[in-house]
Amino acid sequence: MSAASTQEPPPVPEWVVQSVDAFADHLVRERDRSEHTVRAYAGDVRACLTWCAGEGSTSLADIDLSALRAWLGTLASGGAARSTLSRRSAAVRTFFAWARRTGRVETDPALRLASPRRQRTLPDVLTTDGATAVLDVAAVAADDEDPIHLRNRAVLELLYATGIRVGELTGLDVDDVDRHRRVVRVLGKGRKERMVPFGQPADAALAEWLERGRPLVARADSGPALFLGRRGRRVDPRQVREVVHSLLAHVPNAPDLGPHGLRHSAATHLLEGGADLRMVQELLGHSSLATTQIYTHVSLDRLRDSYRQAHPRA
Repeated sequence: MSAASTQEPPPVPEWVVQSVDAFADHLVRERDRSEHTVRAYAGDVRACLTWCAGEGSTSLADIDLSALRAWLGTLASGGAARSTLSRRSAAVRTFFAWARRTGRVETDPALRLASPRRQRTLPDVLTTDGATAVLDVAAVAADDEDPIHLRNRAVLELLYATGIRVGELTGLDVDDVDRHRRVVRVLGKGRKERMVPFGQPADAALAEWLERGRPLVARADSGPALFLGRRGRRVDPRQVREVVHSLLAHVPNAPDLGPHGLRHSAATHLLEGGADLRMVQELLGHSSLATTQIYTHVSLDRLRDSYRQAHPRA
């Protein structure tokens, strides 16, 4: 191994560290962003400022629009996806807008920083029969009354019934579920609270979990978490993803989806069943109707396929 290959990267300049730490503190204290969002934004900004420092910048004031464009160009040349470039440029724009407001820079160099539009790819979704099949698999597995199998069934039923995000699901507490009214209180992005209804199958699965599953794994330090692991701790998103993948593996011809695939499926099936687009927006917790509209494309795509198969002049 050559000496060059063993060299450690140069240390991150102190002005970069201080700037990123102050920005992260702002996101937590003033914007109330989630730990995941803070980590992602801080990492993107740190990468940008460190690159600029390597190009000769000695402070935030040295960074201009051309430097930011050059940084994005380097990422693009390295094969970064459009979604990655879009996210990183958004993080840098947010950072410099904050730096301008707080007097750390006189002018905002990222004000005219453009980013490539993210490709609006149609998400994979289950058919209604596929959704029924995977829920049946979860129900059959729960027949042995193993508490984790009861939990898995309740997790799948609630994800599909409500379309909530996996992070929203794992953050639920027992008191967030109102079984009398069949609604669940969800804390979404930006800590916005919304109430989401669920149906009788999800209610039945939740009842089994709460009455015959959760008490068997709960410990003194389990706290109020709705869904627990075998050791009594709150489940995390990774565990839920593993559950969804493993159960879908038993459904022939089903796409390999995670919890977000169940969210996509729920939204698509609601629209195909005649639900109003704004109602679906409210259920999913989208801040913009444009985000929800991708599901109309999914439905139209299926309608087009059916038309081609059925119409003699298609």
